[in-house]
Amino acid sequence: MTTRKRSTPLRTEPIEPQMCSIHLRLEILSRVPFFIDLSTENVTEINELFHEKGYTPGETIYFAGDAATHLYVVAVGKVKLIRHTLSGQDIVLDILTPGEFFGSLSVLGDDEYQDTAQAQTNCCVLAITAETFQTVLQCYPSIALSALNMVTHRLKEAHETVRQLSVHSVEQRIAAALLKLAEKVGEQQTERLLIQVPLSRQDLAEMTGTTPETASRVMSQFQKEGFIRNGR
Repeated sequence: MTTRKRSTPLRTEPIEPQMCSIHLRLEILSRVPFFIDLSTENVTEINELFHEKGYTPGETIYFAGDAATHLYVVAVGKVKLIRHTLSGQDIVLDILTPGEFFGSLSVLGDDEYQDTAQAQTNCCVLAITAETFQTVLQCYPSIALSALNMVTHRLKEAHETVRQLSVHSVEQRIAAALLKLAEKVGEQQTERLLIQVPLSRQDLAEMTGTTPETASRVMSQFQKEGFIRNGR
């Protein structure tokens, strides 16, 4: 008797390192929150200050505690932001998609990266040095206020994530993580919403402050109750 393997509806993203086209770079940078109000001419000028680099799944872009030398923008693929706790546990704070930024913002005077950034999939990121970004802020003062507001929002979200780990049950945390991902990368498909990101039990455990075994148990419970469906 042969068994039929479960298929996955997830799309793979074949990314070659340093293969972001100029058109893609301009499109992505124009979507970055603090560049969104700039003219096409201004975005074109800023684009020349960025360089690009490709990463494979699981590859670290930088570690928490490293000197904060660059601001990064996801061009293609997905990037995980990981917080290391004093107890030695890793918590996934967010999974970033194209157009989202991470890394150092010189407007806040960051000396070290607060979190670890790791490629979730094959990805291409755009990077600008902290010193060069400081020059951009001086040329476009409106960017500084926008960037400050965005980082403040990110910090509030990070604190909320940590707070949830201490007050919510593991079922609530996993449900909240799935809803957050569905809102961010969900794709409507007939009567279901597909979370378009490879998500292992380890990833889910790190997002919710639990163990892979517990995450697997809760996901099985959710599937049995008809809340979710999963595949490979």
